[in-house]
Amino acid sequence: MTKIGVMVCGHGSRDEGAVREFQSVARGIKERMPQYDVDSGFLEFATPIIRDGLDRLREKKNDVVLAVPGMLFAAGHAKNDIPSVLNTYEAQNPEMEIRYGRELGIDSKLIKAASARIQEALDQAGGDVPLEETLLMVVGRGASDPDANSNVSKVMRMLWEGFGFGWGETCYSGVTFPLVEPGLEHAAKLGYKRIIVFPYFLFTGILVKRIYDYTDQVAARHPGIEFIKASYLSDHPQVLDAFADRVQEILDGENLMNCKLCKYREQILGFDAEVGLPQESHHHHVEGIGTGPAEPAHDHDHGHGHQHGHAHDHSHGHDHGHSHSHDHGHGHDHHHHPYPHADHPLGPKSMKKAVG
Repeated sequence: MTKIGVMVCGHGSRDEGAVREFQSVARGIKERMPQYDVDSGFLEFATPIIRDGLDRLREKKNDVVLAVPGMLFAAGHAKNDIPSVLNTYEAQNPEMEIRYGRELGIDSKLIKAASARIQEALDQAGGDVPLEETLLMVVGRGASDPDANSNVSKVMRMLWEGFGFGWGETCYSGVTFPLVEPGLEHAAKLGYKRIIVFPYFLFTGILVKRIYDYTDQVAARHPGIEFIKASYLSDHPQVLDAFADRVQEILDGENLMNCKLCKYREQILGFDAEVGLPQESHHHHVEGIGTGPAEPAHDHDHGHGHQHGHAHDHSHGHDHGHSHSHDHGHGHDHHHHPYPHADHPLGPKSMKKAVG
């Protein structure tokens, strides 16, 4: 009889708070899936490493392991480094089958968690600044993978439009552009009374602290603008529910790692030379290095596009079975709900003002 275990694969951090928060998320997943043995481990900078968690699951006689990346987006870590560790372990332990799930991605549960963090910050700030006079700045981690970076922009757009903020911008904590300080300086030129800075991160750590520090620095140079710092996602219940969904997707055969715009597989503008390179993980040298207050010698907080050719299994195929019909049968009155922000100063009605 097959026994199934669950492995939550984290990135790892030198920040002890980030490690504690990841472990809290792993406990939350375990609580949601009591029918399975659930373990966790890190790719780098913290213990236990992923291999340790897999060892424990094997010792408990789990012959199938459902592994999920504890990450928001699929950049180099989720697409390359973690699969490399899993594939190596499976090759060395052929009695265990490891099935790899997808990243959290853009998910309604994640959007709800993000909106809750933003609303908490707005409620705490108080005041009577209308949303139309507020700019939302969503800060992503930043990766050398444009697919992952573009997802942050989509999240920002959904939050911007969902709340009805006056404007929305995206910046990144590292690797790509715009970075936080120039991004906020640009936002400050746009004339909004309030700027809310939301780090779209799962856990705390050096990068989140830098985001808040840069926010303070830019705010000091623009005393006429109110800057609000929203909290990151952390172990919001909707985040934990989304992780449980990713595990269930593997069982349901819906394990769809997003490869359509993956720079390792397709010739994406500006990344043409990175298709089909051999895969290996560059994290073996930092597995298990402990946490602590020390600053990393070099920033591993980037999405590691160690441009390797993908060990994540592309055999899942990209036919998502979208056979649902869009023919709604127009024999009925096709009523459309009004757009909630139709009266927004920059909304659709503003176009009519320019038409003679």
